[in-house]
Amino acid sequence: MKILIVLVTAFTVVFLSAPVRAQNPDATSIIRKVDEKMRGTVSSYGEMSMTIVRPSWSREVAMKAWTKGNELSLILITTPARDKGTVFLKRHQEMWNWRPTIDRTIKMPPSMMMQSWMGSDFTNDDLVRESSIVNDYTHKLLGSARLDEYDCWKIEMTPKPEAPVVWGRIVTWIEKKDYLQLRAEFYDEEGELINIMTAADIRKLGGKVLPAELTMTPADKPGHKTVIHYRDLVFDKPIEDRFFSEQNMRRVQ
Repeated sequence: MKILIVLVTAFTVVFLSAPVRAQNPDATSIIRKVDEKMRGTVSSYGEMSMTIVRPSWSREVAMKAWTKGNELSLILITTPARDKGTVFLKRHQEMWNWRPTIDRTIKMPPSMMMQSWMGSDFTNDDLVRESSIVNDYTHKLLGSARLDEYDCWKIEMTPKPEAPVVWGRIVTWIEKKDYLQLRAEFYDEEGELINIMTAADIRKLGGKVLPAELTMTPADKPGHKTVIHYRDLVFDKPIEDRFFSEQNMRRVQ
């Protein structure tokens, strides 16, 4: 999702200002409600773990993440020891990475958004949401579809001209009752399927029904996957804009 609806989402993920009509919902309204449900009306705070799985090894990363609206996000790595204190900051269209081991802040160019985040199968864009699934894509309702026991809307998202996005197309399955993004397929500009994200462990988090587990699986790499587990989510606790600053990257805990 993007991711996360990810992460962080990463991953990472404001209720609708106008109600969605149950009978003939608009695809953009559906996507907006999904995105806003994960982010909260004003802000969100989450604690999560990320397990990177490879054919011969696996490793786990723990983190804390804060978001405010669509423009501000900060992710702090808490374990393992070698990565502890590493911070990723997004302010509007800019992103920075603070690495305490080298005592340096690095500004990340847009060309890095497609690169792996912390060695995982999520991209930098997935975790800090450089692009907006609401504003940077056009949305087309492909119809209804059944996914396991869930009744879903199937929606295709294609990037708007000049939008700062890394995907050529995204196809997603949205559960109709609680507006949960249960599956997303990510395609490159040539139309090749690159990644598949799935959601599981549906339960209450932060007072909302949400997936507590997100799995990103590369389409062409057997035995590779990355799983994010949400341990805690808090929505709409006030956070000042100055929290999302380069200075705070060195102090946040």
